[in-house]
Amino acid sequence: MSVVPADVLPGGALAVEEQGPVGAAELGPKARLWPSLAAVYRAQLSRARVARIPLLFVATFQSIGIMILMRGVVDGGGEAQAVVAGSAVLVVAFVALNLLAQYFGQLRASGGLDHYATLPVPPAAVVLGAAGAYASFTVPGTVVTAVFGCLLFGLPMTHLWVLVAVIPLAGAALAGLGAALGLLAPRPEFATLLGQLGMSAALLLGVLPAERMPEAVRLARDLLPSTYGVEAFARTFGDRPDWAFVLGDLAVCAVVGVISLAVATWAYRRAAVR
Repeated sequence: MSVVPADVLPGGALAVEEQGPVGAAELGPKARLWPSLAAVYRAQLSRARVARIPLLFVATFQSIGIMILMRGVVDGGGEAQAVVAGSAVLVVAFVALNLLAQYFGQLRASGGLDHYATLPVPPAAVVLGAAGAYASFTVPGTVVTAVFGCLLFGLPMTHLWVLVAVIPLAGAALAGLGAALGLLAPRPEFATLLGQLGMSAALLLGVLPAERMPEAVRLARDLLPSTYGVEAFARTFGDRPDWAFVLGDLAVCAVVGVISLAVATWAYRRAAVR
């Protein structure tokens, strides 16, 4: 029986000491925001595509029905412009406020946030991707509502191209608010209730002409993010639109959209760690 020194064995203590400390494994690079946002957007778009027909019909026909009812009350002029603009933006509010609040409320209650928490994507990409996917379905309904309203009230359709800016900016502001309501609500039922209340506020404060509202209601109207999208769109129906005011209203929508999406991202982080 031969005796071998311990320092000769591969697993010996001295051999381990000679190898030195093992370096920590390097982590992969962090996921970038825009590629992650595109991936989440495509995933949410394919998921929500199943419900796109009900979304389009419900949101669009609701706004068209409101304009038909208001046709018997409003003859034309500035009030007709407010009704058409408010009904068009209401399509965005129906999805961004109501449905998005329900989606995030159910996602939180069912533990779906745990799935996103395990993915190497920034929280902002999850919120923006879901909001963008749901808001994408509002484009056809908003355009159809605006065209129908112009034909119904005899308004010019020369500047309908401004919807290219109104839809994403007003949609971002409302989607951030809807996502925050769904993520902060303690139960999915409360998220649904808050989303419906927000949509009702967009309906009453956005479609009805501001001239017929009491002063206190006008102040509440100014606090609603969709109001500035409605004002920007309504100003374009005039013979000579004041584009400085239109750009100002759109700028307010953009600022509110950044703030509301930042709040929704914070609410997502808060809900994901619980």
